[in-house]
Amino acid sequence: MSIRLPSADGTYRMHRPNTDPLTPLACGPARSRAFYSAAHVVADPLAASAEAGPVVDWEATLAFRRRLWAQGLGVAEAMDTAQRGMGLDWPTAAELIRRSAAEAREAGGRIVCGAGTDQLPADGAHSLAAITAAYEEQLAHTEACGAGAVLMASRALAAAARGPEDYLEVYGGLLRQSARPVVLHWLGPMFDPALAGYWGHEDLDEATDVFLKVIAECPQKVDGIKVSLLDADREVGIRRRLPAGVRCYTGDDYHYPELIAGDGELACDALLGIFDPIAPIAARAAIALDRDDVTGFRELLDPTVPLSRHLFAPPTRFYKTGVVLLAWLAGYQEHFTMVGGLQSARSLPHLATAYELADGLGLFPDPELAEDRMRRLLSVHGVES
Repeated sequence: MSIRLPSADGTYRMHRPNTDPLTPLACGPARSRAFYSAAHVVADPLAASAEAGPVVDWEATLAFRRRLWAQGLGVAEAMDTAQRGMGLDWPTAAELIRRSAAEAREAGGRIVCGAGTDQLPADGAHSLAAITAAYEEQLAHTEACGAGAVLMASRALAAAARGPEDYLEVYGGLLRQSARPVVLHWLGPMFDPALAGYWGHEDLDEATDVFLKVIAECPQKVDGIKVSLLDADREVGIRRRLPAGVRCYTGDDYHYPELIAGDGELACDALLGIFDPIAPIAARAAIALDRDDVTGFRELLDPTVPLSRHLFAPPTRFYKTGVVLLAWLAGYQEHFTMVGGLQSARSLPHLATAYELADGLGLFPDPELAEDRMRRLLSVHGVES
């Protein structure tokens, strides 16, 4: 059997579904690197548009996290992959952190959670004191739940900061009071246009200097950094300038295989949105690195890059749509509905290519189910497959 898929140029192509999917894998956490998957949330399709706010299907959402832990991956919770700032509000994120942290303890899994300022009204101007207080609230909640914190980039701070000194003041105060070392997240404007000019500079060299100064002033409180700029050379340059003991968690969904593999002297750990859909392959690649088999690691992970680059293609912030599509096609959830209706953010040809690339990698445990669901999606859009 073949399935007819639409292309962006208006033509169609035939795809023969994979008949040799990856077998299930269960393993412990990687030893050579820290591998975190930023995980998506599963909406409740019967209430996803409720005026009261986002409604999460908690069992399906937590079941997906249990699947990640079973494969030896850590979970990066309540990050942008979980639609923070794009449908998931702070009260729901706070509950997500509480539930996931409890599940992590039960499973013995690694977890870090995003702490930001998104409880502040998006349409208002906020003082540095108010921004700091918002960060403090979320940091305290995350730590009280027993999870490590990722200090996420703040739209409110990007709008309010008069220059680099304001970033140094806010982040310095947070680091001094954190109960445990945190991860600092530099999210580029390709993921969120509101974060342009972060660290007080449009020029990335100058912004990098400020970012590194924040770390240098309190390195013992920084577990690591997550750099999401899709710029491998810059990430390598930052990695070389980090104080001893501070990790670099790559957030580069375009160049992650070479950044994780390293250059023989320094290597990156990983905190990636692409690890959500490619978890079975990422887990196998981690095992290869634990055996010091860099060649095997690259042979596993390099073929996933075309899928990742497709999912994270501009406008990059809509990559979550492809991630959730693949979770539905794989049978990890029963619908293709997202918080805030974000399932409509990508075109049908884009989704068809995501299916084709993921199927080629063997990522669907039941290829017949994936094919049937893709056919139904095409049919809803008026395409006879």
